[in-house]
Amino acid sequence: MNLFRNLLFWLVLVLVGALVAQLLVQDPGEVLVRFRGHDYQSTLVGALLLLVLGLAALWLAWTVLALPFRGWRGFRRRQVRARLTDGLGALHQGHWVRAEKLLDQAAEGDDAAAVARVAAAQAADARADAAAATRQIDALSTRHPIAAALARADRTIATDPAAALSALDAPGAQPLPPRGLLLRAQALAKLGRAHEAYGMLGALRQQQAAPAAELDAWQARWAAASLTEAVDANALADRWDALPKPLQADPIVVAAYAARASDMRWDDAAARNIEQALATRWDESLVDLYGRLPTTAAPDARREQLARWLQAHPESPATLLALARLQPWPTAEASLHRAVAQGGGARAWEALAEGYAASGDPECARLSYANALRATRGEPVLPLPNRDLRQQIQDAAAIEIRDEHGLPRLRE
Repeated sequence: MNLFRNLLFWLVLVLVGALVAQLLVQDPGEVLVRFRGHDYQSTLVGALLLLVLGLAALWLAWTVLALPFRGWRGFRRRQVRARLTDGLGALHQGHWVRAEKLLDQAAEGDDAAAVARVAAAQAADARADAAAATRQIDALSTRHPIAAALARADRTIATDPAAALSALDAPGAQPLPPRGLLLRAQALAKLGRAHEAYGMLGALRQQQAAPAAELDAWQARWAAASLTEAVDANALADRWDALPKPLQADPIVVAAYAARASDMRWDDAAARNIEQALATRWDESLVDLYGRLPTTAAPDARREQLARWLQAHPESPATLLALARLQPWPTAEASLHRAVAQGGGARAWEALAEGYAASGDPECARLSYANALRATRGEPVLPLPNRDLRQQIQDAAAIEIRDEHGLPRLRE
């Protein structure tokens, strides 16, 4: 289709040219120019030819006259490019003063001003000269407001998120680029407005402001913070129901909801959601939180649930600790010693100490508190009195020593 259209265009152009040539041959026309008493007469073809030649001469003269200026501009661009390259290289190598000087000179060119001044501000910050960094960023505000807003937010978000948010919300900084959207969401989260930050996740994913795994981590963190920030029960319920199903099984998010619901005396709802989350994914921290929830309503049902979990996870110290809180002391003592043996560490020893103190055994309570401190320091624990040799060996071997992966390892 394109070939046919081009062919048709050229045929029409040839026909029009032939028609014009025929008309000029039959009647070449006459052009009369009168200037200051002189008459200049020519045919139409000659006049057009003279006009074309005159325009070509003017263009050639302008090109020759502009050559020095064009050469100077080219030299300046090459100089700015070299300073920018050398300045960025010096910044990468840690030559802060040299980098700031070269980048400040490179900022004289409008094309490189934004990049050069932001990098110069980074060099000034690296040598702890906040005033120089501020001057570099302020110089960007007029011609490059978005770059200036991003630089200000990046410098202040850790120490003054309100100032970072103000810089990003300035009218001149709109529309925000992907980096600006991510900084704005982080500033909102730091200011206790995680619900608004969570609402920006759609735009962040669309703009690919960060890797997917990093955005998933931010999503869980902001969702948990949003639940914690809920001011009343209705807001908490609405925010929880609005979360996608995978987040409702995330331990961080579930723990935030359960803790906030417990603060509002929604203990049953908190326990129920923890149970549902643990049915999907086992997590020791959630079991520990479950055990610390008030049990005034249905302690027997809570105890039965923990017993079922203990059958499925017999090596879970958090389940043993939670179950011991609901058991009478003689039974709870056995559960706590078992928790110590399974790596319960200092928290299990503290629970034992509280139980011994409440039952009137100050010596065992004192030793249990000492063992809690020893377990925290990674030191061998002391055997308790009134326990047989097998139980004392078990106590001494139960100190919690774990590797970088959180797995138990042998004590050296």
